[in-house]
Amino acid sequence: MLQAVEAELRTAIRGEVRFDAGSKAVYASDASNYRQIPLGVVVPADVDDLAAALDVCRRMDVPFLTRGGGTSQNGQCVNVAVVADASKYVNRVVSVDPESRSAIVEPGVVCDTLRDAAEAHGLTFAPDPATHSRCTLGGMIANNSCGAHSVMAGKTVENVEALEIATYDGARFWVGPTTEAQLEDIILQGGRRGEIYRKLRDLRDRYAKRIRAEFPQIKRRVSGFNLDQLLPENGFNVARALVGTEGTCAVTLRAKVRLVHSPSCRVLLVLGFHDIYTAADTVVHFNRFSPIAIEGLDRAIIRGLQARSLKTDEIALLPPGDAWVVLEFGADTLPDAVRQANDAHAYFSAGRGGPGVTGFVVEERAKQQKIWSIRETGASAVALSIDPSTPDPMIGWEDAAVDPLRLGDYLRQFQALVDRYGYETSIYGHFGDGCVHARISFDVRSAQGVLTWRSFLREAAQLVVDFGGSLSGEHGDGQAKAEFLPIMYGPEIMRAMEEFKAIWDPANRLNPGKVVNAYRADENLRMGPSYKPVTLTTKLNFTSPEGDGLQRAVERCIGMGKCRSLDSGTMCPSFRATGEEMDSTRGRAHLLWEMLQGEVITDGWNSREVKEALDGCLACKGCRSECPTHTDMASYKAEFLSHYYENHRRPRQAMVMGRIGQWAPLASRLPRLTNFLISSPPFARIGKWFAGVAPQRNLPAFAPRTFRALASRRGAARSRNVSNPSKRVILWIDTFNDHFSPEIATAAHDVLTRIGYEVVVPRKRLCCGRPLYDYGLLDAAKSLLRSAVDELASDVRAGVPVIGLEPGCLSVFKDELLKQLPDDTMAKMLSEQTFLFSDFVARADFDWPKLDAKVVVHGHCHQTSLFGMKGDTTLLDKLGVTWELLDTGCCGMAGSFGFSAEHYDLSMKIAESRLLPLVRNAPADTVILTNGFSCREQIAHGTGKTPMHVAQLASKALATTTPVAPTVGSPASELTRAS
Repeated sequence: MLQAVEAELRTAIRGEVRFDAGSKAVYASDASNYRQIPLGVVVPADVDDLAAALDVCRRMDVPFLTRGGGTSQNGQCVNVAVVADASKYVNRVVSVDPESRSAIVEPGVVCDTLRDAAEAHGLTFAPDPATHSRCTLGGMIANNSCGAHSVMAGKTVENVEALEIATYDGARFWVGPTTEAQLEDIILQGGRRGEIYRKLRDLRDRYAKRIRAEFPQIKRRVSGFNLDQLLPENGFNVARALVGTEGTCAVTLRAKVRLVHSPSCRVLLVLGFHDIYTAADTVVHFNRFSPIAIEGLDRAIIRGLQARSLKTDEIALLPPGDAWVVLEFGADTLPDAVRQANDAHAYFSAGRGGPGVTGFVVEERAKQQKIWSIRETGASAVALSIDPSTPDPMIGWEDAAVDPLRLGDYLRQFQALVDRYGYETSIYGHFGDGCVHARISFDVRSAQGVLTWRSFLREAAQLVVDFGGSLSGEHGDGQAKAEFLPIMYGPEIMRAMEEFKAIWDPANRLNPGKVVNAYRADENLRMGPSYKPVTLTTKLNFTSPEGDGLQRAVERCIGMGKCRSLDSGTMCPSFRATGEEMDSTRGRAHLLWEMLQGEVITDGWNSREVKEALDGCLACKGCRSECPTHTDMASYKAEFLSHYYENHRRPRQAMVMGRIGQWAPLASRLPRLTNFLISSPPFARIGKWFAGVAPQRNLPAFAPRTFRALASRRGAARSRNVSNPSKRVILWIDTFNDHFSPEIATAAHDVLTRIGYEVVVPRKRLCCGRPLYDYGLLDAAKSLLRSAVDELASDVRAGVPVIGLEPGCLSVFKDELLKQLPDDTMAKMLSEQTFLFSDFVARADFDWPKLDAKVVVHGHCHQTSLFGMKGDTTLLDKLGVTWELLDTGCCGMAGSFGFSAEHYDLSMKIAESRLLPLVRNAPADTVILTNGFSCREQIAHGTGKTPMHVAQLASKALATTTPVAPTVGSPASELTRAS
């Protein structure tokens, strides 16, 4: 049967059809607690293709589900169905009409993409969930999503004007508000559209009184279908009636949405309260100042972040208190926005909003973003418990909503309910709309725990209803809330919703089992009682505050999908280039999780599906810092490859690029011959083929003399007899700066010497083994690290800093070293005493000369992830240059990744997305600064420009001043001449 469906789809659509195990595994989970294995996956090429895929499923009588960003938290995005991913291709902003303040979009367009297009006209799409950088409009329409700024202009339903939809049985038409005359005309025209409208009218007429009586009159009523939109007073708005139906009634092909004025200047007022309840009591005071966002946050998330040493700088910005509310004010001028915030601040400072309120106004955009980041990512960052006796906080009761004026009393009773069940929780949410998010320590991994959870859910639902609220105030019902809708609505309204579903989808083939006629909340649990954690012997040590082992590490991914963001940052450059879920951190994590479970991915470490997904991972380490849960895909990739290649042949490139640290010293003995062989056309062509290097690439030339050779001629090899150990530093000489760019090591040596340090290099040639990790050569890498630790032990014990130049190599000492030698005290000391050149030099007490230069800076992925760019920017400030830190993300080279023939096109696509255009557009006299060898290679290859290392720029500045006598034995002068 499935083979026939697959064959029909391949014939009917121009997009991609995938019924393989890997695709099923990737789309079996979303950001919820639920998992259902799809029948297959289609990636339609455009709107018509999406409709064609639906038509095939109708003819073959199989369920169908359209999916966008996969960030739903109540199970809407998973089902035993053909899943259509609209996010890759069906993602255009078709038009923006500033006159009518509207836009037409396709369902796969990301919320921020629409907002960016609208901002060009001073407009915005108001609903903005915390996932606004990756959630799609189709998903927002399906869930009736909201966000922080729904205070300003309402939920998605209030911002949808019309929809083009397709029904499962083949009808396709636009829907929207309908006058009574239009309604009668449509019915008279007959056909499937006329039939639907006639039945909707009849349903409205039969249930109108009940709908008016039973639908909660609150801002965030999201649970259930929007049957109230069929009422005459709401204009029989069929489009808005379909908003929030979660793909169970029709498929959205295009949407006409409302845009609103976007205040160009925004200012925050951050207030601290004694507790979350008094903060909630104050909503009535907040509203009098008309803020455009009112967000609350309790102490539990802050404590969780502090326990993990996360968001330290951001938390330091918060005023005193145990709960906080962030008010955002917007205006067309900064003085107006500041005035609004100051007026509110004065009001609360005077005690009129209650006693003991603290706070301050934040004008700077950077500080605002830091504060918002706590709210948007804090809950995800503490998603795993660090107490083994406490279950992980879960989203099993996520987003109930009540009247904002009753929020304080509701929260008190809700906390009492949580306490009575012995759970722990954190509370945060959209206080201006009375919508509360809660992460609660439910135990769903035992049968008794599930029974207790179900009991809690029923009581929690009743509590919300007692307060006149909605079970869902933002994330929809899906599977998590649907079972309890009869508590919120009486039997007649539930029957009306079932009839509404049947009018549109009589065969029950669109996302079945969600909202109405739904699965129970405890069915299809991803990690329920049947979940079996696997204990594996791994070569890397996966230990964290949240637990040990690869299984626990993979559980870090909770599916929130920040790796799918298209905004600033580094994470998942391959996803940004391909739009493939399998190329996201989340997709890869889901594949690894499925591999460990063994149901869909059945061959464990030998899985070709996992290998294929990880093959596109650049190991950029962006996820290690940018993912809210710090999912560390680079380490998972290295671990997987180490086992995969136990039974499979490693590529030839592993011998050449992976072991470059071992053979480069041999090649450098005859640099002229080596360079001739790698550059002469016939030899180079054969050599590139053998090494697996793309023919478009030029292999880097070996320097005439290595840095170590130059240094040893002057006696600068490591000496134990130094005059001032407290001023001694070890200059770590990596393979690249030794053999290919010794002028950078020379510059670093010169700078360190000139600012007063006694510089020594290790007597023995050492290597961090960074390239080995790309091919899973973990045993060889560990051996190299063992040698480095042993060789440097005496200096490390004496507290001598180790200064390095190549971020990729230095990252090994901050990351892999601790995973390879987790119990080695000396390894830990070495990690703590290792510094990037710029980080170390920038903090030196030295009067730097000023340099007249314009500089643009590209941050190497490992530097931005593990070290940050503050050292570079601080040093640039001290040098007095005019600089700009480019938002370039990953360069696409990533060590050997971009050199390989199979990755060349992807590498260049990543580079062309941001980095290379920005470098090309830089004025000719601008210095291009980047510290990574691979980054410099990519820039030179793609633009013809020659970048500098920050050490070279610092050396250039020092060259403008009177030379300082170098330390005895320093090779600085000769090295400078030789380079």
